[in-house]
Amino acid sequence: MTPRPSVDFVGDHSDRRSQRGLLVALGVDNLGSGLFLPLALVYTTAVVGVPLALAGALVTAGTLVGLAAPPLAGAVVDRHGPKRVVVASAVLQALGMAAYLLATGPATVLLAAALVAAGGQTFYASVFALIADVAPEGPKDHAFATVEVVRSAAFGVGALVAAALVSAAEPGVLRGAVVVNGVSFVVAGALLLALVHPRRHADSAAPGVAAEPPRAGRPVRQNRPYLALIAVTVLLALPTDLLLVGGALYLREVAPAAAWAAGASIAVLTALIAVLNRRVVRWTAHWRRTTAMAAGGACLAVWALSLAVAVLLPAGWVGAWVLASSLVLAAGSLLFGTRVNALAEAAAPPATRGRHLAAFQYAFTAAALGAPLLVSVSAVSLWLPWAVAAVMATAGAAGVLALARHLPPSAVRPERD
Repeated sequence: MTPRPSVDFVGDHSDRRSQRGLLVALGVDNLGSGLFLPLALVYTTAVVGVPLALAGALVTAGTLVGLAAPPLAGAVVDRHGPKRVVVASAVLQALGMAAYLLATGPATVLLAAALVAAGGQTFYASVFALIADVAPEGPKDHAFATVEVVRSAAFGVGALVAAALVSAAEPGVLRGAVVVNGVSFVVAGALLLALVHPRRHADSAAPGVAAEPPRAGRPVRQNRPYLALIAVTVLLALPTDLLLVGGALYLREVAPAAAWAAGASIAVLTALIAVLNRRVVRWTAHWRRTTAMAAGGACLAVWALSLAVAVLLPAGWVGAWVLASSLVLAAGSLLFGTRVNALAEAAAPPATRGRHLAAFQYAFTAAALGAPLLVSVSAVSLWLPWAVAAVMATAGAAGVLALARHLPPSAVRPERD
């Protein structure tokens, strides 16, 4: 048995057409999302006229409503394949943008936020199954990395445009951003319908043949190794979310003049992921997926600890210290992120793959919801959230190594017969 390297998007002409269509569709989708998401609260307050505190509560409530979507999305993926579900996610988010345009008060803002959140959750519950179905047979690590590069770059371009629009905050400009985002979802859905044709799931049964119901498979709740994979993923995803939510606040308290370093660290992280994601897959192709994730977790723990000790540094050093440490954060994110979705897809039982992948996305949702709670621990001590994050990342790294022997060997280390 020899290790089988990760594969990129390759195949015959129809495969390449589907792969390129998928990349273009996801790029268009993320360009619009990057444009609108940073402006969501600005739009709600400046255009709809909802007070900031209430706007934040409404968006959070809508997000919680959207959490009900993945189980349904996963079940539909198992029965009909992921393409229809990803297209449905685009429709839901386009309807959310329309609701924002028509919003006149808190009730319609809540509806809009719920539609956008439900669409987003549906998207993440199904898109990795679609990527796997469009990619060739074999390990999917490189395919996932390629998609992540395209999505990150497109989102970054949209976010840069949004940053330029924030200063204007003109109602007409903000409405235009909502329209562009809504159109991006419509275009992405149309491209998926027209160009993307997954091989694993047929859109319909052959003429005259009834569609075969999905085979019985192991329910997620009974798959303890997979549940453990979800748990360790929460621990490993949390540090990056902590930076996004609490980095600027922490630096303003520790060294106000260094507050710029939080945004700079995010920019460095985004740029390095876009440039190195595929290369890291190639460089670590001979590693077990769990080994790469554990190494990433160790880097994330070191990075979180480096931020915790920033309180001990002279104020003039803090900015440079945090910016330099972002290289360790990037290393951890690259090692963890280039493997985790491929491991989750490969470890899911084929008959219930959609439901397993939908449940797996809750790991990232839990990390995103847990980060603000961890930031609140700053009331006890400024360094404490970062120390806790370091402990969690260490536990996640140790946990994924221990979990390796309980997951399917072909998922941990893809091999050729």
